[in-house]
Amino acid sequence: MIHVFVGPTLSRSEPQLSAPGIRLWPPARHGDLFHVTIRDGDTVVLIDGVYHQAPALRHKEILAAMGRGVYVIGAASIGALRAAELAPYGMLGVGTVYAAYHLGDITADDEVAVGQAPDGQWDALTWPLVNLRSVLRLAQEAGILDSARAHELLEALRAVYYPQRTTAAVRAVCRWQGEGSFAGWVAEQLQREPHFGDVKRTDALAAVHTALSGRPLPAGARPARAVWDTTYYRRWSNAWAHERVDGLHLSTEDRLVYQQVFDPAFRDTWAAYLEHRSLHPAHGPGLPLTVRLAQASGNTLPADRVFHPSIDLRDKQTAALLLAGETPQDRQAVARYAAVLEQARRTQPGFSTAAVRDALTRQLLLGVWKCPEQHFDTEASARGLVCGAHAVAAAKPLVPGLLDEMNEMNESIAKRETADAH
Repeated sequence: MIHVFVGPTLSRSEPQLSAPGIRLWPPARHGDLFHVTIRDGDTVVLIDGVYHQAPALRHKEILAAMGRGVYVIGAASIGALRAAELAPYGMLGVGTVYAAYHLGDITADDEVAVGQAPDGQWDALTWPLVNLRSVLRLAQEAGILDSARAHELLEALRAVYYPQRTTAAVRAVCRWQGEGSFAGWVAEQLQREPHFGDVKRTDALAAVHTALSGRPLPAGARPARAVWDTTYYRRWSNAWAHERVDGLHLSTEDRLVYQQVFDPAFRDTWAAYLEHRSLHPAHGPGLPLTVRLAQASGNTLPADRVFHPSIDLRDKQTAALLLAGETPQDRQAVARYAAVLEQARRTQPGFSTAAVRDALTRQLLLGVWKCPEQHFDTEASARGLVCGAHAVAAAKPLVPGLLDEMNEMNESIAKRETADAH
């Protein structure tokens, strides 16, 4: 399967994009390459991406995809920029824009950035500098401008903030620079050929053609795990781990946090997981947990206070161990809590889980765990949450759902008491 991430650079009506085996995606953003439909052996053609209105696709996400055998091609826009940065690791760059970044002829992000329509149609509303460079070069070849005037115009156009670099703004700059005839010439060329000077489009089509040609994965295109498997990457990976269970599309991380907070027996689950990790470490020989604990602390502390292994929730065995005590009712609750959280985000302007008060979250956890304040850190550690502060941060997304549940319960009790009184 060829996954093409494209937006304003190419129209969806381009014939190449309807070729068998191509799946079209909107401009890439953080997390997209974790999608379960992008499998080992697939090809990703990265053309467009977001970075102003949403978190951008990160380098280590691309490296991780390549590390598991996904062939990644970049061109035209953010794809060209990322390909130039990751070429030493095997990402394949295609086209003029990629070459310019790779050679250092251009360096700025706004060389390829465009303002995009906010309605999901991904139409480009502004001119990227790389296309303006192309038009200025063609104008020189046609004898419309000399090199000095072309350079002055480019610098004047570069000074316009990229979301404001509209066709009207380009014309205004040209007139202000005394080059109204050049603006008129460009308008004539665009009337004859709507894609005049559009080097991004040319490069994007070349990248799609390259993917369709079925070229083999280049040597060195599977970077070693150590290159991309960092604490930050693991955090992103866990946040994007999802699974369909009981007909519900659930976040694995949400399911784990729910168990850590609400399962009375999760202390035992975490202890079993620590024993498993001790016997089956990622590196080095396996040892019983008691032996490893004796080596680390002389058995002066419980294992959960000494060992805090990173968790890979995309690993099915890890997820199965940590969710061993989960029930169908728990999964229903996770879905319900997620729905309440999403409703809060939609209906409360500016709402974020970070804004949930620490003191409220702590109070709710103490109530759920039925433990005294002085044992809060100990209880959090025994549940794999490291300490009380980490437990509070992890549990904040559950607070709206828990409060909603408590309110429903209180209303039900009040109605029952009212009915009994009558």
